[in-house]
Amino acid sequence: MAKKPKFDFDLIVIGTGAGGSAAATIAAREGLRVAVVEADTFGGDSPNWSDVPTKALLHAAQLYDEARHGARFGLRSSAMSYNYPSIRAWKELAVRRTGAGGNRKYYENEGIATFHGQAHFLSPNEISVSRRHISAEHFLVATGSEWTLPDIQGLDLVNYLTPRTILEAIRPPKTLYIIGGGSIGVEIAQLMAIFGTKVYIADIAGRLLPHEDEDVGKLMEHLLSTQKGTTVLTQTRTLAVEKENIAKRVTYTRGGVEHSVRVDEVLVAAGRMPAVDLGLENAGVVYTPKGIDVNEHLQTSAKHIYAAGDVLGRSNSFTHTALLESRIAAHNILHKNKATPDYTASPRLTFTFPGIASVGLGENECLKRDLQVKVGISPLNIIARSNTSDFRDGFVKIIADKKGTIIGATVVAPHAAEIIHELALAVRYELTAAEVANTPHAFLSWSEAVRVAASRIRV
Repeated sequence: MAKKPKFDFDLIVIGTGAGGSAAATIAAREGLRVAVVEADTFGGDSPNWSDVPTKALLHAAQLYDEARHGARFGLRSSAMSYNYPSIRAWKELAVRRTGAGGNRKYYENEGIATFHGQAHFLSPNEISVSRRHISAEHFLVATGSEWTLPDIQGLDLVNYLTPRTILEAIRPPKTLYIIGGGSIGVEIAQLMAIFGTKVYIADIAGRLLPHEDEDVGKLMEHLLSTQKGTTVLTQTRTLAVEKENIAKRVTYTRGGVEHSVRVDEVLVAAGRMPAVDLGLENAGVVYTPKGIDVNEHLQTSAKHIYAAGDVLGRSNSFTHTALLESRIAAHNILHKNKATPDYTASPRLTFTFPGIASVGLGENECLKRDLQVKVGISPLNIIARSNTSDFRDGFVKIIADKKGTIIGATVVAPHAAEIIHELALAVRYELTAAEVANTPHAFLSWSEAVRVAASRIRV
C-alpha cells in the first residue's frame, strides 16, 4: 500500500494577491500539491481595487484633460464632456481584461485547491478555513495589508471613503477632503480634480509625497494647486470629522491655527497595517502589529512558514516587490540552495500626470547617510520633446557616488514609469553616469533628459 501523505498539501498559500499568486503557480507547476486561501476577492488588492482600476480611471482622466486643453494645438475641444457611468464601465472592462481579479477559476485550472474564508493557524502545520481544517508541510503568508483609521475624532462615526470604496462611487463628489499625501492620495486628488471635484489634500508631512525627492513634492503641489484648483494642506493635522446634514465638517490645524471646511466626502488614504490577525502565535511565528519578522530568505521564526508582500510591513510595498518576494519564497520552498530578494533596483511609481518614478537612493537619504554624492539634473524644458508636446513641468535627477557610479534617480515626466527602467538597470549593474551619457538616446524622446542629466555629472 502507498504511504498516506502526512499532510493534506505540500504548500498552502494564504492570500492570492501579488505576494501569494506567483508562488502558488510556480509550486503547482513543479508538481507540489498546492492550496490557496482567500478571505476577500481572489486576486487580491492590485487587480481588483488598486493598481488596475485606478490606472484605468487615471488613463481616462488624463486623456480627457489633455483633450480639453487641446486648443493650443488647434483642436476645438473646449466643449468636451464625460459620462462617469461609462468611465466606470471602462474601468470594469480593464479589470476583466487583466484577468487577475476574481480569478478563482485560474487557480483551479492550474490544479490548485481553492478555499474562500479567513485562515487561522491552529498549530504549526494546520489551519482552519470556514470550519474546515487543512494541513500542509509549508505555508506562505501573503495576507497583505489593510487601510487603518487614523486617530481623528468622529471619523469612525461618519461614512468615509477609502481608495477602494471611491472606485465604486456613482459620480465624483463635488468636494473631497483627502487625508494622506502619499502616492495614492495624490493620484486620487488629481483624478477627482480632473473630473471637477474641489479637492483638499492634507498631510502631516512638510510636503506631498514625503518619501520621494523634495523637488517632486514641491512640483506636484504646484501642479495640483495651480492647474487643478486643489488646496494642498501640508504640515496639517486633521483633528475631527463630524456630520453636518448630508455633508461633513472637517476640522484641522495648520501653523498653530485651527480651521474647518465643509465637504461632501472624506477619503482616508493614510496608513496601512499588515493583516496579521490569523493566529500566527499558534504556529510559533514571531510578529508585531507592524508586520511579520522574516530572515533574508523570507522565512519566519517557524522555518517552514514563509511570508511575502505587504504583510511584512516594509516601506517598499509595491506590487512588483511582492511578486519578487513571492518568486523567491517559491524558490526557497522548492530548493535547498536558498535565494535572497534583491531590492536594489525596484522602482517606486506614482501614476499622476506627469508620472513620477524613482529608483535607488534619493538625495535626502544620501544626506542622512552622510554620503558624498554628485547630482545631475535635467529640466524637461531643455529637451526638444518638451516643445513638440508642449509640456515643460518635470525633470530627471541622477545621483552618483564620488566615482560617478549611479546610485539613485528620479524621473518626473510623461511616461516616467517606462523611462525609469534604464536607470534601474544602471543602479542594478553599477553603471557610471558617463556610460549612460555616452549611450545614444533617441532624438525627440523624453529619455533624452536622462542623457542630459547623466552628462551633467562630472568626476
